[in-house]
Amino acid sequence: MRINYKKELEGAARSMILIHEPDLLIKAILDMLVQKLKVEHASALVNDPKKDAYILAVSRGILDPRIPIGLARMDKDDALVHLFRKRNDKTVFKYNTIILSAAKKILKKNSGSDPKQILKQALYQMEILGASVCIPSYFGDELLGILLLGKKKNGKVFLKDELNFVVALASNMAMAIKNTQLFRALELELGKKQQLFMRIIIALAAAIEAKDYYTHGHTTRVTNLSLSLANRINQKNAGIFDRKFLEDLHIASLLHDIGKIGIPEDILNKTGALTDEERKKIREHPLIGATILQPIKELEGSILGVKYHHERFDGQGYPEGLKENQIPKIASIISVADTFDAMTTDRPYRKAFAASEAIAEIKRLSGAQFNPEIASTLLEIHHE
Repeated sequence: MRINYKKELEGAARSMILIHEPDLLIKAILDMLVQKLKVEHASALVNDPKKDAYILAVSRGILDPRIPIGLARMDKDDALVHLFRKRNDKTVFKYNTIILSAAKKILKKNSGSDPKQILKQALYQMEILGASVCIPSYFGDELLGILLLGKKKNGKVFLKDELNFVVALASNMAMAIKNTQLFRALELELGKKQQLFMRIIIALAAAIEAKDYYTHGHTTRVTNLSLSLANRINQKNAGIFDRKFLEDLHIASLLHDIGKIGIPEDILNKTGALTDEERKKIREHPLIGATILQPIKELEGSILGVKYHHERFDGQGYPEGLKENQIPKIASIISVADTFDAMTTDRPYRKAFAASEAIAEIKRLSGAQFNPEIASTLLEIHHE
């Protein structure tokens, strides 16, 4: 039975964003590789910044018991790591991987030079580790790890679609590892270093915009407008929102679209009309976002804004069809700010509205899509 690697990759991506422990994440990925590709073993060299080295971790499968898992390490200057960090030899990196059998043939044709000496050492290290294929995992230009695959149990060579699957999986793994590192930092520093906490939140927001090109700057604008709306309502209502609410709103507006990390980029950046299935997929992002943030108990208030910012005042929104005062005020504020900015910026499927057109639309939908108090506050701010 032929494996649908695209479907497997989407499933893996959804699972990755829910795991906030790097070790568990890597083991889950290696387990999947052993199961789907039916290899003898799968392992990983993972960068440990504290030790300034790549440490070997292994999942299911049979590996030489003489290799000390968790203790075996390679420095950045070791041949195999060096080869992936420099990425100079394009003939070696077939399908963005190093295939042991193919690299050996290249080595026989060209021997004697210093680069080939490095390749020879790298292939020797692969043989020690029992690796038939090595796949790098990059975040930008940073090598976060190297996936090592043993031989296939049936003795056959790896197919191109199998290698493409692992390359894509390694790319997703890099983003997931970075995210787990950020969340781990969040949990350690929350309540101790508020400034650092907010910088990490901003970094997460930047990660969202890096995935969805057409929303570049969207998060910052929504955040600024959301806070402006809350402050104006506060002025008119003798400080109805306390400091905690405003802090929650600040974080929620920065992270309101974090769930888009779990949505395929070809849907996010599609230039044509979405299919019903694609629209359904997009509508999953508030729940995905809430699920991502749920382990951080200090973000309970902010999660309400992330989860419900697509609810409508008339009850026709999603994910739960809340209406009127059932919708948390934090979400109602973000909803108005989010919609206004979405209308006044270019999107893949349409050009931006003029500000006056967007304001007219907000006014028209007041009491239907939007909380009337917040919609009227936006009109006041815009008029001024």
